[in-house]
Amino acid sequence: MGEKRRGGPSYSPAKEIINKPGALRVAIACNIRTDRSCDDEAEFDEPETVEAISAALKAGGFDTIILEATSGFPQKLEAASPDIVFNIAEGRSGRSREAQIPAILEYYGVPYTGSDAAALSVTLDKALTKRIVRSCGVETPPFRVIAKGEPVLTGDSTGTGGFDAAGNSPGELTDVIPFPVLVKPNAEGSSKGIPDDCVAENMPRLRALVDRIASNYKGDLLAEQYIDGREFTVGIIGNGPGVRVFEPMEIIYREMRGRYKVYSYEVKTNYRDYISYKCPPDLPPELVTRMKRNAGAIYQILGCMDFARIDFRLSNEGRVFFIEANLLPGFAPDYSDFPMLAGYNGMEYNALIREILDCALKRYGIKAVGQDGYTE
Repeated sequence: MGEKRRGGPSYSPAKEIINKPGALRVAIACNIRTDRSCDDEAEFDEPETVEAISAALKAGGFDTIILEATSGFPQKLEAASPDIVFNIAEGRSGRSREAQIPAILEYYGVPYTGSDAAALSVTLDKALTKRIVRSCGVETPPFRVIAKGEPVLTGDSTGTGGFDAAGNSPGELTDVIPFPVLVKPNAEGSSKGIPDDCVAENMPRLRALVDRIASNYKGDLLAEQYIDGREFTVGIIGNGPGVRVFEPMEIIYREMRGRYKVYSYEVKTNYRDYISYKCPPDLPPELVTRMKRNAGAIYQILGCMDFARIDFRLSNEGRVFFIEANLLPGFAPDYSDFPMLAGYNGMEYNALIREILDCALKRYGIKAVGQDGYTE
């Protein structure tokens, strides 16, 4: 397989693919959740989600195979010999885990959907992503990384004024993060490691919160100013001039589990009890335009491909703050934000899955054989 293909988005295997008989063979690379008793596998996909993606692809005339991203994945890939991989694999461990399967696919020269290993490795690190986005003029809340085992010693002696953000970068040495301060793991997704009470109002509570979260997670923590206001997420699909930025979707907190609006693991897991959604949101046109423009700029800055979801907070003063980028958003058809966003914007689930695959096929120059919507 490694001898037949040459990797990279510029590779155009159209001649090889177009002459193959039968339907295009699409492998779905995934991590399937088996333990729901805790958040250890919170980022993994339910079997029903994988089945829904497979059904959407089969409805478009494609052959599908499931490749679970467990040990021996390269051997499974070699045996399956797919034409392209629909990648939703989260990886197993480490700060760059979302890049693990894409890196293997690139090594073997196998085309795949979504952003490449470099972009995925960067964006799982929330602080690194914020530094890149901030350097390009997009506003983020003041933040700093608290390394594993680092004591939180800086701050106003009264415990109410904020704490010094020294350590982020030379350009941020004078930043001050005002309380309240939100703390979460720096390289986790799906609200993993975000409890309901993840916001501290003073230094003693901040130290206790950092100690508690750090005791449960191996990596660094991110501390940032809690932005009181409204929460939005923006979906993006496409590449180059064909990028489509969806209308923002507001995440509305109907029922609070604490003093602060936090999309915690518990809230996300039981979202029907606490959350409602609105798209398009009730916002002045200029704010919608600004949010969509910022989302599109971030998509380009981070080198995203095919699809992504960008999260924002709108402060009570009308400032739009970038929170984080998700290059592997969930695809559960009945509750994940990205399919919900697409639906609000007129793209039903099967069409969304097909559009993502189509974006990748076009990016690689692959022409499918005889399937509706593709060139024969």
